[in-house]
Amino acid sequence: MQLTDAVDTDDLVKQHSKLMSPLVWDYAHVGNQEELWLVRDVGGREPLRQDIDELYDAFQHPRADRPSLPLLGPVETRAYVTEVRDKVLDVLDHVKFDGGSGLVDNAFAFGMIAQHEQQHDETMLATHQLREGAPVLDAPPPPAGRPLPAAEVFVPGGVFEMGTSIEPWALDNERPAHSVHVRTFVIDTVPVTNGDYLRFVLGGGYSDPRWWSEAGWAHVQKASLVAPRFWSQDDGEWWRLRFGHRERLPLDEPVMHVCFYEAEAYARWAGKRLPTEEEWEFAARFDPASGRSRRFPWGDESPGPQHANLGQRHLRPAPVGAYPAGASPLGVEQLIGDLWEWTSSDFRGYPGFRAWPYDEYSLVFFGPEYKVLRGGSFGTDEVVARGTFRNWDYPIRRQIFAGFRCARDPRPGELHAGELQTGELHA
Repeated sequence: MQLTDAVDTDDLVKQHSKLMSPLVWDYAHVGNQEELWLVRDVGGREPLRQDIDELYDAFQHPRADRPSLPLLGPVETRAYVTEVRDKVLDVLDHVKFDGGSGLVDNAFAFGMIAQHEQQHDETMLATHQLREGAPVLDAPPPPAGRPLPAAEVFVPGGVFEMGTSIEPWALDNERPAHSVHVRTFVIDTVPVTNGDYLRFVLGGGYSDPRWWSEAGWAHVQKASLVAPRFWSQDDGEWWRLRFGHRERLPLDEPVMHVCFYEAEAYARWAGKRLPTEEEWEFAARFDPASGRSRRFPWGDESPGPQHANLGQRHLRPAPVGAYPAGASPLGVEQLIGDLWEWTSSDFRGYPGFRAWPYDEYSLVFFGPEYKVLRGGSFGTDEVVARGTFRNWDYPIRRQIFAGFRCARDPRPGELHAGELQTGELHA
């Protein structure tokens, strides 16, 4: 695993930010969850290291406290994870997937743990972004961008099926499928770019309370925010820091490392708003020709490199317009991959929600404290990045690979998409 093998022992055990665990904690936590669910629960095998369960229970110890715990060291962690994986593969060889148990039906437990590992891989990648020192990660650049057919997409409203009841590895907060009515709206074709956002910064956006909610303005002042995280200015030139690489700000890439409040303020400055979670999923999944919801914007087939920037292949968002093959039927692009997109919605359960297989995955996070993000980032694996997947975080979080796109209500006279003109980025 490059995320752990690329750094030395000190970097593995160090806490690079109080927002994050030491890399070695995440590494062992992945193995411990595999042992709990697959070796013990599904396989019925004897515990390997029951003595460490409490150390790697994410609800027992806040991230800030984890470096003080008697954690397994790097060598011991690698040996433990390797032993767990060997036993999991043996369980996989012998398990019966038609046994009538919810955990083994459609190999759900294996899918849940695969998604859990990939989510922690992205968390570890975010830790690398916070790490100081010489760069240790690199990747080839993403595809080039292209001019867009239009800056916005007109989305006729209607009823669609949101969520899923048939996706075999969907997690509890994605279920069940339910009908939702969405009013007609307009949404940006692609996420807001660094160049777009720089105009907000240079226009005094961070010093003008008109654009901010009361909570957002309080946070800007308390945290002394003046630009997205990892941006800096030197002799009039704007730069960003990306996994230890200091580079000129790429104006055609989606803006990243902004919190919900920053996204909300930019949208208001631009005469727009953030899309609701329902609007985002309607734009991403609804196919007006068939009247049904797709698994992904481009169809039902799994993501390929032509569709989306996923799987840590490029370690940066792609320039806007880079993935025309990934567009939704309505013409909205780069909805999957590149970066998580803030929505205006609080994280809540769908009608008929049932916590399963444990309350702590979703239920304990429901409420107005968390905002929903959709779509996945360049650090997200395809096993996670389906059109129904829901992420959530505090509205102040900026270390995650998150950006946004704007939406708005139609203006008088906008009756169809053909009336929207390219370049109409600001009201």
